[in-house]
Amino acid sequence: MSILTRHSEKKLAAYQRELLDTHYREVDNMYRKMRGWRHDYRSHIQTMKAFAAEGDLEAIARYLDRLDEDLQTVDTVIKTGNAMTDAILNSKISLAKSRGITVQADAHIPVKLRISEIDLCVILGNLFDNAIEASMALPEDQRLIRVYMDMKGTQLYIHFTNFTASKKLAKLNGRFASTKGAGHGFGLLRIDSIIEECGGYLSRNSEDGAFTTEILLPQ
Repeated sequence: MSILTRHSEKKLAAYQRELLDTHYREVDNMYRKMRGWRHDYRSHIQTMKAFAAEGDLEAIARYLDRLDEDLQTVDTVIKTGNAMTDAILNSKISLAKSRGITVQADAHIPVKLRISEIDLCVILGNLFDNAIEASMALPEDQRLIRVYMDMKGTQLYIHFTNFTASKKLAKLNGRFASTKGAGHGFGLLRIDSIIEECGGYLSRNSEDGAFTTEILLPQ
C-alpha cells in the first residue's frame, strides 16, 4: 500500500468519524428538544387552565399558537419502520427547515436491512448535507429537497433531488466535483465506497438546475 493511499484512507476515516459525530449531535439535539417539550407538558396544561379560569380565550389562543410553532421544530415527521433511518432523516429535515429549505419526504423501510446502520447513516447524512449546502445558494422560495425511499423487489431504493444555482454541474475525471472546493468531496467518495462494497447501484445526474442521486442497495 502506497503512502498516498494510506494518507487518503486516513483522511476518509477521519471524515467519517467527524460526520458521525455531527449526525449524533443533531439527532441528540432533536430528541433533547422532544424530551424537554414532554417534560413541560404539565406546565403548559396548568397555564392554559389558569387562562380558562379567567375566561381569557384570546390568551389561550395565543399560547396554543406558540406551542404549535414550538412543536413543529421537534415533531417526528418521518416514520420509515427503521429506527436509525427515522433518527437521521428527522434530524436532517429539522436542520433543513431551520435554514428555510422545504423538504418533501416519503420513506418506507418495511424489512430489516442488510446494510449496517452506520453505513446507512453515512449515506443519508451525506446526501442531506450536500443537498442542504447546495440549497443555501438559492433564494429561500426556491429551496427544495425531495426524498423518496422504498423497497423495489429485494432492493432498497433511495432517490434524492435538490435544486442548485447552476443549471448543470461540472464533472472532474468523470465525477461531480464537490462545491466546497479542493480538499473536500470525501462524502461523495464515502458513499461510492459503501455502495461498491455492498454491490449496490449508484447514479448521479445534473440537469436543468436539479441534482439527482439514485441508489439501489441489495438486501
